[in-house]
Amino acid sequence: MKKTKLYMDTFVDIQVVSTKSKRETEAKIDRAFKAFQHVEQACSRFTPSSELMQVCQSVGVPVKISPFLFEPLFIAIEMAKLTKGLFDPTLGKVMELNGFNRHYISGQMMNSKSADSVSYHDIELDAFNHTVTLKKPLVIDLGAVAKGFAIDLAANELKEFTGFVINAGGDLFASGVGENGEAWKIGIQHPYQKDSIIETIEISNEAICTSGSYERRNPSKSDLHHLVNPITKCSPNEWISCSVIAPFAMMADAFSTAVFLLGVKKGKQLIEQLALKGLLITSELEINKVGGI
Repeated sequence: MKKTKLYMDTFVDIQVVSTKSKRETEAKIDRAFKAFQHVEQACSRFTPSSELMQVCQSVGVPVKISPFLFEPLFIAIEMAKLTKGLFDPTLGKVMELNGFNRHYISGQMMNSKSADSVSYHDIELDAFNHTVTLKKPLVIDLGAVAKGFAIDLAANELKEFTGFVINAGGDLFASGVGENGEAWKIGIQHPYQKDSIIETIEISNEAICTSGSYERRNPSKSDLHHLVNPITKCSPNEWISCSVIAPFAMMADAFSTAVFLLGVKKGKQLIEQLALKGLLITSELEINKVGGI
């Protein structure tokens, strides 16, 4: 059974290999889709009423937040520490100024307040009380972790099935086997040919997420895309596509972004150090397979 819905600015496909009744299978799939709804309501920076944007209105005071916001924010800050600030969730205002400020359904434009100089050091998380305190006005962007988090929550709802794939715009988790009893074959999009596949890999009980510069670009500045170095405020272009395979989608999501921002040498090193797997493509279409793919 396969169903598709629109969440988080992308089409989410859920495909399940099931021996259960149609009614029971469909109910489980709908519960999995609910995970995307909950995470979007918590983590969207394009909706003024989202939990994240409500937090961004409160400076200097602790705000209690739900697990749907706390968990991805925690991982984003840990990634910022790991990359010494190259991966930074306080990049939201820069993203707005770069033209990434329009809600994909309503078309509403965001124009948020933020201090001129901010970093992840300006976010204080209290793991015991599940609160967040912003030290300065800023806009949090969880675009590099929220979708992966939603995929992981959805996967948990489907874990009893023989096999399933949750595909959110190319970021996905594949469990078990397909109808043919074999591992899932996943195609990696060709960066310059939208309807073509540049490479195919097989995965089972793993996630793969891709960060690429070819999908979301600034229409008025051709050198700017949605992956931005928070220090230079520019978009790096050594890689054109970075796909990372990891045990969990939020992990693959975060590290695909980090590897893209780190560039060729340091990006490869990071994957090797963490014993992950990656399929990384340079702007000249040189394919680098890292970690035993």
